[in-house]
Amino acid sequence: MPSMLPLREVRFEFPKPRPHLYPWNLPALEQLDVLPFQTPVTLLIGDNGSGKSTFLESFAEVAGFNPEGGSHHANYHAAHTDTQLAQGLRLVWNRKALNGFFFRAESFFAYANYLEDINGMDPYGDRSLHHQSHGESFLSLFRHRLNSRSPSLYLFDEPESALSTTGQLAFIRLIKEWADSGHTQVIIATHSPILLAFPGATIYSFDHGPVASVSYRESKPYQLTRTFLEAPEAFLNELFRDDDEAEEES
Repeated sequence: MPSMLPLREVRFEFPKPRPHLYPWNLPALEQLDVLPFQTPVTLLIGDNGSGKSTFLESFAEVAGFNPEGGSHHANYHAAHTDTQLAQGLRLVWNRKALNGFFFRAESFFAYANYLEDINGMDPYGDRSLHHQSHGESFLSLFRHRLNSRSPSLYLFDEPESALSTTGQLAFIRLIKEWADSGHTQVIIATHSPILLAFPGATIYSFDHGPVASVSYRESKPYQLTRTFLEAPEAFLNELFRDDDEAEEES
């Protein structure tokens, strides 16, 4: 299956010497020359500020998508996205995906307006995306707009942001449909331990230095969520104790 996937790897060709400025100085990208994409589903994790969304947005621009979200043909403007990193990325294809989409939760409202301006409501079951709940509109877009009938590359930046637990499980079923096609690749930046559980996915961590592959149970979202759910009272007591000690020191 991997040989049928559109994308083989991303190569990092940064200026030398590397500027000591954002985004070139992100620790996750230090000493990184190549990042392979060998499975149908790849998940990017990391704390806020680690660089995973910056990387994905720049990746989307190099792949030909609107960096605010949409397909190759999406022509609209939303909040400014800094994609300087795109200058240093090169995508290496097994065969270039002619179909694709970049979903960016942060600019979804602007994208939904753009869709209705050009398409009306027909592609979404004659129901405006703005007349559905936030999570329902996400899933409606995924179901009606994305398919796996041709080689495709789908990029998602924190799609779980408006999805309930059941919504995330519904999204996982869609991911499986795309992955099972054998020629669709899905890359997701996420904090969700539910999405991270997708079987056979590659997980890249952007935390604590250069990007590294980790297993599901090694991933920080899984470990923190498991620790919390096993003993929420003890977890919160420790968290609040740290806050109390910090107040005393100040």
